[in-house]
Amino acid sequence: MAKSYPQVINNRKKPLISIILPIFNREQFLKETIESILIQSFQDFELLIINDGSIDRSVNIVDFFKQSYPQKIYCFTQPNKGVSSARNLGISKARGKYIAFIDSDDLWIKTKLEEQLAFMEQKKVAVCQTDETWIRNGKRVNHMKKHTKHSGNIFFDSLPLCIVSPSAVMIKKEVLDKVGCFDTRLPVVEDYDLWLRISLFYPIYLYPKKLIVKKGGHADQLSRKYWGMDRFRIYSMRKLLKQHAEHLSLLQKTALYWWIKEKAAIISSGAWKRKNFLLYLKYGYLFSFYYIKWNNI
Repeated sequence: MAKSYPQVINNRKKPLISIILPIFNREQFLKETIESILIQSFQDFELLIINDGSIDRSVNIVDFFKQSYPQKIYCFTQPNKGVSSARNLGISKARGKYIAFIDSDDLWIKTKLEEQLAFMEQKKVAVCQTDETWIRNGKRVNHMKKHTKHSGNIFFDSLPLCIVSPSAVMIKKEVLDKVGCFDTRLPVVEDYDLWLRISLFYPIYLYPKKLIVKKGGHADQLSRKYWGMDRFRIYSMRKLLKQHAEHLSLLQKTALYWWIKEKAAIISSGAWKRKNFLLYLKYGYLFSFYYIKWNNI
């Protein structure tokens, strides 16, 4: 690990950017991820590492880097509560005007912070993500059309599935003060839920340069653990209808009704094939309920 990095700035003052890195048993990726942060061309940041109950060597790797950067790297430990809780703890500790997220298996290109920050300040943008390179099982792959990133008012584009990558995002902390943080009740698609809420109030801009490397295909990815991911997206959309009804236009409500009924039909059909009749009945009812609401707009 003998390697030189840019010299630490005087972090007794508030940094401009707070970087939040949640970790849970990621010793095989963590060193490279932290290094990609430390070599950033823009250095006015603090790195908040949230150890979400790791039992592997992840903490030892963090301790190694902390010894060289005691005023730049801060580590907080909690029992394993999930990535939403870990990110929320990081947000509560953040001192920066801007917050940047990074997952423990992703990488940043050296100029990621510098270029993204310059774009945001020049355009007076509150929320921004960059484009990305995808690596699956060690090989570069092209994303499917449905994963195409859009820029600006992306509310309607965000309804089918998540098109915002946490590791690509930089956001003014004041935005999270307004819309809230990650929903800890969601075991997956917690990012979908947050970006959907944000897109209701703010445009989410795309800086169209591939400044992150997003890795996937790991056996421990949460998306492999849960069947029927649309169940959680339905939860998010119904929550939006309940909590932000006064902010939704008629067109937005219509789109929410349509997507809820479509996803409920898929889950109900899948539940029938799996002989899970309670889920079949539940999502069959939701399909009928939101079909009627959509049809009566």
